This record gives sequence, C-alpha cells and structure tokens, in this order.
Amino acid sequence: MKISNILVPTDFSACSEQAIEYAVELAAKLDARVHVLTVIGIPSYGMPELGISVTAPMIDSLISDNQAALDKLTTDRKLGTQALVRAGDARDVILQTAEELKADLIVMGTHGRRGISRALLGSVAEMIVRTSPIPVLTVRGKK
Repeated sequence: MKISNILVPTDFSACSEQAIEYAVELAAKLDARVHVLTVIGIPSYGMPELGISVTAPMIDSLISDNQAALDKLTTDRKLGTQALVRAGDARDVILQTAEELKADLIVMGTHGRRGISRALLGSVAEMIVRTSPIPVLTVRGKK
C-alpha cells in the first residue's frame, strides 16, 4: 500500500506538534503530502444555560483565528502542507476529512491521559483508532 496523503489533526498542543513533525518526516521518506487539520467545536445553539449564544460573527472570528494559527504553525516550520480548519465534532470531522482527502494514514498526538481525566475529557485519538477505516499512527506526547 502506497501512502500518498497523510492527515494530521491538531489541537495546537505540544503532542499535536510532535505528531506534525513526525508526519512531515514520514512524508518526506514516502514522498507523501501532509494535510494539517484543526477542528473548532462549535455548539449548534450556544450554551443557553450560561447565557451564551454563538453568533455568525463569533463563528467567523473563531475560524479566522484558528486559520491564522494553523497557517503560522505550518509556515514557521516551513512545511509544504495543506492547512485546514473545519467546525463540528472533532471525531466526526477528522474521519470525514480523511475520507474527502482520500488520506492513506492519520497521524495524531495523544496525551496519554488515564483514569478520571480520561473519563471526563474522553479521547479523540482512541475513538479515531477504533473507528477509522484507514491506519492511525498515534504519537504520544513527551512527559
């Protein structure tokens, strides 16, 4: 199986940045293209219990800010990558984007949380590993 498209989801954490670097090194050896994705989790109706509603200008601002951060991340590292910003549930968006790009591999960082913090925060990486139709390589963050 030839790997020509690698998708790297990022949440801008240190372990996500390590995953990007790993994917770029791997892509150079395989002559593959890297697509870096960040997902903005926008509640569809805001958070009325907190008196917060999400307006179109707020969403536009979130998307713009995240695109700028992603562009900076890839430009600062001189990565010849595609930087994508999408909105929605990270788990769904990562899998949808992998399908759209015809990705051959997903490389993503994992925080390696255990116990109550993992139960409360969930694990996007674990869910992607369990449900992805394509191989997933996880890069554990350094402690």
